[in-house]
Amino acid sequence: MLNIVLFGPPGAGKGTQSERLVNKYKLVHLSTGDIFRANIKGGTELGTLAKSYIDKGQLVPDEVTIGMLESEVEKYPEAQGFIFDGFPRTTAQAEALSAFLKEKSTEVHLMVALAVPEDELVKRLLLRGKDSGRADDQDESIIRNRIKVYNDQTAVVADFYAAQDKFVNVDGVGSIDEISERLYTAIDQAAK
Repeated sequence: MLNIVLFGPPGAGKGTQSERLVNKYKLVHLSTGDIFRANIKGGTELGTLAKSYIDKGQLVPDEVTIGMLESEVEKYPEAQGFIFDGFPRTTAQAEALSAFLKEKSTEVHLMVALAVPEDELVKRLLLRGKDSGRADDQDESIIRNRIKVYNDQTAVVADFYAAQDKFVNVDGVGSIDEISERLYTAIDQAAK
């Protein structure tokens, strides 16, 4: 089993790259953003709660996110591994994920972070907002707040995996193919 945490600020290209990694390594993609959006669209209690945080550019509380992710993993008992996209976002979530995966006799093998300058992230998200209709991608102040929240609260998770020698920073600027090749190289080296 190969479990990868794909990391990076909003707009770094995690969604685009996850699709490629899923195909190459035959993994199940679990995106907290997608899971939240499905619950929001479905009008579930969790979706309504998650939306109240997301609309303000804030993180959804750990206990809600962790419980939801665990139930998603349980849906794929035959999986060859997972790409966790947008999770964990806090050290507490990383610790909870490690404990949960240990119960399944596996672990996170690598955290790969896509590094992209802030101005490029803002440009990408504003462009995505024109196509997606997502309110959180159409307001530059909300975008910059999301990036600040990521830097203040989420980036510390890299330290958790770096302490275990499971962290790699990958340049997230360039063509989609160039970025994919950088990711493949990092993952293949970690899988040896």
